[in-house]
Amino acid sequence: MLVLLPPSEGKAASGRGAPLKPESLSLSGLAGAREAVLDELVELCLTDEGGAREVLGLSEGLRGEIAKNAELRTAGTRPAGEIYTGVLYDALGLATLDAAARRRAGKSLLVFSGLWGAVRVGDRIPSYRCSMGVKLPGVGALGAHWRAPMASVLPEAAGDGLVLDLRSSAYTGAWKPAGAVAERTASVRVLQSQVVDGVEKRSVVSHFNKATKGRMVRDLLVAGAKPKGPAELVEVLRDLGYTVEAQAPARAGRPWALDVVVTEIH
Repeated sequence: MLVLLPPSEGKAASGRGAPLKPESLSLSGLAGAREAVLDELVELCLTDEGGAREVLGLSEGLRGEIAKNAELRTAGTRPAGEIYTGVLYDALGLATLDAAARRRAGKSLLVFSGLWGAVRVGDRIPSYRCSMGVKLPGVGALGAHWRAPMASVLPEAAGDGLVLDLRSSAYTGAWKPAGAVAERTASVRVLQSQVVDGVEKRSVVSHFNKATKGRMVRDLLVAGAKPKGPAELVEVLRDLGYTVEAQAPARAGRPWALDVVVTEIH
């Protein structure tokens, strides 16, 4: 099972480990595309603070993020699973998983990134600021920049197993599963259900969405679940106590759409 996660906007500080070693990152087929983004981002932040603020969409209060990016090649690193923070990653709680679940996380979780393309949670990276929506003057729009290398690398990473897509919309454009991989892909959204004046209303609420996705991944890792495809995933999630509504694709080469319906976070 390959689980696709969005990064977090906020990130922990860089660690005290050795500086970045780009060649050590997973998915070596993305190395060239990573170097192109890394080179331009570091140069921009080193030489043009005003331009960097505009390109990255940063307020005056976030000027420190530019200095952080300027030092990406020399800053300390820590595992990506420690760098990414926020509601989803708090609910996932990688640090509190038992050893077996942590090993499963290292093999199955893939975090998408405007800077790195995608990394595994054990890859050592520095803290940074660069969303997939950024458009660098030379490289261009990052979503488009990553499409070709992702299309080459990600099908191999997915293998012949299930792909659980939990990415936010900003990151789905960088890679869209196609063909046989798409048929083994389940794209999930979380809906909050509320009864108002006797009528059920459903809506996408950011906190519920992120927290539920994090908790769901944690439950799958702890259970050691190995669903082979979307239909089996639906049954596994229901056995774990989730309310899931599934829609099989109308035609071949498309992913499944799963709605996880929640009333509260617990």
